[in-house]
Amino acid sequence: MSFPTYFEALDHRQMLEDYPIGDAFVRRYTGMSRDELRAIQERQFQKVMKRGWEIPFYQRLWGAKGIEPGDIRRLDDLAKLPAYDKSDLMASIADHPPYGDYAGVGGEDRAPVIFHTTSGTTGRPQALLFGPKGREITNLLVGRMYRWQGLSPSDVVQSVYGHGMINGGHYIREAVTHFTNSIFLSAGTGVETRSVNQVNLMADFGVTALVGFIDYIRKLAEVAEAEGLLDRIGIRMICGHLGTEDRASVEKAWGGAKAYDWYGVGDTGSIAGEGPERDGLYVWEDAQYLELLDVDTGAPVAPGETGDMVVTCLFKDDIAPCIRFNTHDITHELTGANQTGMVFRRIAGFKGRSDNMVKLRGINVFPHAIGSLIENRADLTGEYVCRVSRDENGRDELLVVLESRGGTDEAQLGTLLRQGLGVEVSTRLVAPGETAADTQIDVRQKPIRLIDERKL
Repeated sequence: MSFPTYFEALDHRQMLEDYPIGDAFVRRYTGMSRDELRAIQERQFQKVMKRGWEIPFYQRLWGAKGIEPGDIRRLDDLAKLPAYDKSDLMASIADHPPYGDYAGVGGEDRAPVIFHTTSGTTGRPQALLFGPKGREITNLLVGRMYRWQGLSPSDVVQSVYGHGMINGGHYIREAVTHFTNSIFLSAGTGVETRSVNQVNLMADFGVTALVGFIDYIRKLAEVAEAEGLLDRIGIRMICGHLGTEDRASVEKAWGGAKAYDWYGVGDTGSIAGEGPERDGLYVWEDAQYLELLDVDTGAPVAPGETGDMVVTCLFKDDIAPCIRFNTHDITHELTGANQTGMVFRRIAGFKGRSDNMVKLRGINVFPHAIGSLIENRADLTGEYVCRVSRDENGRDELLVVLESRGGTDEAQLGTLLRQGLGVEVSTRLVAPGETAADTQIDVRQKPIRLIDERKL
């Protein structure tokens, strides 16, 4: 039987021409106008829409709204299409097991397919499928970002992203090994490689860069100190998902290493990341078209206002095209000129989940926002968990459990949270490490920050 291998199914030279990396990336997109960028986006959008109409999931989704092929011609028409989210994908899997009908996977003559799953942070893990083009450009966007931030072939990178069926650890490994020339240590989570072993790997192999979720990276600094290994470890760069977490504390914990933020989800890959100046996250607009929509109405928000990130992947025209996927992660656009001259828009980064939001007395509270409110405090470890409950009168209450090293003024802390969140919440202080069982920081890529006890 004759069929193309993974490497034959993609023109890698053309990919690097379309999506340059390194110095070529900087030259192209610091010398480009918004009109030139829009022309690139429009050409790619045509290919994505053509592929979308071949997928049963989109035929059903769009047909239910009376949309026909030809109705959507330009990006300006995109808002006519309904957005969808993970619940729609999971319904597709339930109706068309085991993969759903949103990927467009054909028969025996299909192109190669890469299969992973999400981490299951918001529920049952979801199937993630990629074709060679979608997969390699997903990898490239991360590798390109790392290089722009300063990663070099002389660096040794340790990844604490999970493996197994989860997509994250695998595609980060591919990003580094395919596009950076750095040495890569695939350590994984604390379950895959115990924390003590993780810090010994760093010391033994001269690790200079850490990538992964910032909560666990911060914890590893404490382990390294307890093991007496900090002096043997020279971390200079951390690239993780800072979101609302404390950049300063993790940098201090690792001896002044520079921490860089980025954002993406399994369905889309990397959407945005900080540049070398670390002033907002640049949306990779040659590959991703990002809309910010009002959480309640779905209408576009004004620049500077917070909204759901809804993404259309302009490069995924092979397997599992992604057209108006609502991540339910919220952010806002940054206005004004950037320092690099890059043509791309910037966002503030991950600020919380609209589907993990608690409404207290008419105020929207995002548990992840607490991370930024308690930063730079020596008395707190930075670890916390929120518990929402409902009393006998139907009133919702939020308890914030925070780890304290001692000396914390709980009344002052309560005032800080009330001012920052805009609503009164309860607090409880616990010793370092006592939230770990609830957040599952040692076993999950993304620690749990909200426990809903309302039994809704």
